[in-house]
Amino acid sequence: MIEVSELTKIYRLGSVEVPALQGVSFRIERSEVVAIMGTSGSGKSTLMNILGCLDLPTSGQYLLDGKSIAGMDEDELADIRNQKIGFVFQQFNLLPRITVQRNAELPLMYNGGKSNSEIHARSKEILASVGLADRMNHHPTELSGGQQQRVAIARALINQPDLILADEPTGNLDSHTGEEIMNLLLGLNQEHGMTLIVVTHDPTIASRTQRIIRLKDGLIESEKTNENLPPVR
Repeated sequence: MIEVSELTKIYRLGSVEVPALQGVSFRIERSEVVAIMGTSGSGKSTLMNILGCLDLPTSGQYLLDGKSIAGMDEDELADIRNQKIGFVFQQFNLLPRITVQRNAELPLMYNGGKSNSEIHARSKEILASVGLADRMNHHPTELSGGQQQRVAIARALINQPDLILADEPTGNLDSHTGEEIMNLLLGLNQEHGMTLIVVTHDPTIASRTQRIIRLKDGLIESEKTNENLPPVR
């Protein structure tokens, strides 16, 4: 699903070059669940932005589903983000003035090609799958943090992407709710087979994934396979 080779990213601040990634290489198989860990400044956010086609590397190669993103223009990158990738963020990023259902429908509305009735049917289906069938007409401010994150997950899934990128998806939640959200993501991975990459600082969340890639100073410090995964509850 993903192959990165000698990936570098250098930011230029005036005459100063700041390396964020310094030659990162790894593969992620289709349907795999991987955690990316690292302290602040390790390069994990930069790597996530590149994997999500939100930014381009300075050098190196990134293949997504066998296709290189190098040389793609903004329209092509936007198509990939909308059709192949679902994003889940720590801050939820929901629009407070529209309903839960409308928030979930936004990617389909931007994608085009579907009637309003098809969009409404798909959003009802996906919201039911994340346990929000009875909250569709509520507004985000009427929901708990865990429920808001479920809306964000529904929005990420509505276009049936091959890849879910979750950036600190439990960071704003208490430990019990965070575990529920992780169980939901893992259950969806098992049911639909999408590849799941979770950026997290929480070792408990990382321990639920199949593999942990740890970054330090823009380099891969370690890579570990989890032998004894706890069951999805």
